[in-house]
Amino acid sequence: MSATPKFAGKVVLVTGASRGIGAEIARSFAREGATVVVNYLSNATAAEAVVAQCQAMGGDAWAIQADVGSVEAVQDMVDAIVQEAGRLDVVVNNALRHYAFDPRRRTVFDDLTWQDYQSQFDGAVGAAFHVCRAALPHFKQRAQGCIVNISTNLVENPVIPYHDYTTAKASLQAFSRNLAVELGPFGIRVNCVAAGLVYPTDSSGGTQESFRDSLIAATPLRRIARPEDIAGPVLFLASDWSGFMTGQVLFVDGGLVMR
Repeated sequence: MSATPKFAGKVVLVTGASRGIGAEIARSFAREGATVVVNYLSNATAAEAVVAQCQAMGGDAWAIQADVGSVEAVQDMVDAIVQEAGRLDVVVNNALRHYAFDPRRRTVFDDLTWQDYQSQFDGAVGAAFHVCRAALPHFKQRAQGCIVNISTNLVENPVIPYHDYTTAKASLQAFSRNLAVELGPFGIRVNCVAAGLVYPTDSSGGTQESFRDSLIAATPLRRIARPEDIAGPVLFLASDWSGFMTGQVLFVDGGLVMR
């Protein structure tokens, strides 16, 4: 932990935080003194392991099971956080509907159904919608708050056409920018981190080595992102270092997308 923890006294909710990118984001906030709520869907053992890691780093933490696709479950989760901690400062919408990033087994457009798109839309935009709706009354009451939504660089650079996933994430970016405009006068900021391929995670485990090698060759920084590469920019967007930034999409992909 740094000498003056950046998030001391702050309460942070990270959805889908029992593994992968979400777990690393949770640990990074804890390292900076935050009280971290580790949301998970089903793997309580993994979530409790992340909680223990957060506590070992000096932050307080606890796990809450909730399906972020459920309005009722999300409302109960946020109410419990505010009752327990007395506040909520930061929301990181990281949870995603299961998706396998494997170019060899992706579903081509001719084989997709509208339900495939709807499922990904519900998982990306629907979950963020539920969490934001539950959190915003608490943010507005205190005239402050920060929302960071996890998107993908595939929206700008669809090197592999994961049609349904990428379309849903593009909608998440539009959702975020509309919220940013409306919530700015309340002192609430909304931004996105658009990640490149992150390896290894459960979702990227099927991405074959030859594709990873070709992606590395095309990436100016000549490697693939690790979970910690995504966590740092999330903390930046949640901190007062980015206090005059809202409605932005921060690309974290080693330079594949430059804007």
